Amino acid sequence: MIARTAVAQDDISGDGTTSTVLFIGELMKQSERYIDEGMHPRVLVDGFEIAKRATLQFLEKFKTPVVMGNEPDKEILKMVARTTLRTKLYEALADQLTDIVVNSVLCIRKPEEPIDLFMVEIMHMRHKFDVDTRLVEGLVLDHGSRHPDMKRRAENCYILTSNVSLEYDKRRAKRRNMERLVLACGGEAVNSVDDLTPDCLGWAGLVYEHVLGEEKYTFVENVKNPHSCTILIKGPNDHTIAQIKDAVRDGLRAVKNTIEDEAVILGAGAFEVAARQYLVNEVKKTVKGRAQLGVQAFADALLVVPKTLAENSGLDTQDVIIALTGEHDQGNVVGLNHNTGEPLDPQMEGIFDNYSVKRQIINSGPVIASQLLLVDEVIRAGRNMRKPT
Repeated sequence: MIARTAVAQDDISGDGTTSTVLFIGELMKQSERYIDEGMHPRVLVDGFEIAKRATLQFLEKFKTPVVMGNEPDKEILKMVARTTLRTKLYEALADQLTDIVVNSVLCIRKPEEPIDLFMVEIMHMRHKFDVDTRLVEGLVLDHGSRHPDMKRRAENCYILTSNVSLEYDKRRAKRRNMERLVLACGGEAVNSVDDLTPDCLGWAGLVYEHVLGEEKYTFVENVKNPHSCTILIKGPNDHTIAQIKDAVRDGLRAVKNTIEDEAVILGAGAFEVAARQYLVNEVKKTVKGRAQLGVQAFADALLVVPKTLAENSGLDTQDVIIALTGEHDQGNVVGLNHNTGEPLDPQMEGIFDNYSVKRQIINSGPVIASQLLLVDEVIRAGRNMRKPT
């Protein structure tokens, strides 16, 4: 169930899979303490539901609005992309990919239209090093020229996109590439040679073939209308390429989410500590009876994010949590500096998370934890349904 939730998290928001698994696990861990003392899981689940609603309301107040007009705030988008990529790749490579990811989304973005990330082609070459990954504002076709006498390099090219069978099929571009050629180079695809006019032609400043071992690639660059682009991932081995590819996909989704949400959340564990203090200091007092303990368990489970950041950085988790909660009690919204272990201001450091990712984690985590806690009731209900009447 937890694995399926992580997959659903990735499908819906494109990031936060690790946080979802950690949060559900920590909810179960906090619940175990109370269940061992004789508390019924149903009471905890009631507390979870109260805490979830309160945390979602707090998220609405906590988020930082970002105005995304015709020209989005590129610096904010870079900060969000950098925060996402640095959790998956080493710092120097993540910073290099930040510009590539942001520029590719802005390249395909059209005002007043939803962003279609399928217009960003992700291709890979097992060649050179990971830092040679680059953005091609145009197309990279995964085949070479279709005729031996064809030029290997041409400049100031007119592009004819024709869906007409001129010769045998092996010399054709793929349909997917044909559609992208029109988007990148302009012009229009013609379905009959009778329709040929100068207006059908697109244009590209440079078209050339690149041979790598037995593989051939065709680059179409310097196009006038780059509403489709290619991120060309390079790396020395399959593992590195797969790692970069996953990180780039998450980075693209993070930038897209920011533009659509028009809001960001302070990162580095700042939101989780602030939400925990809000639940303990304000919400818990309004809850009657044992459900208070469910709110407390939910609040403590939120701290799994800063705790994990501290553990991964080789820091003492208790010292970190005490320092962070102390700052929040004084009204300072801070996160964790993983280098020093000291509190930092995420806004000053440019560490931002996606609003929609956080919202999805808070929504899905308690639901799955509740299902697991109430598994005995589910099984009992199933047995009762099978009994003959």
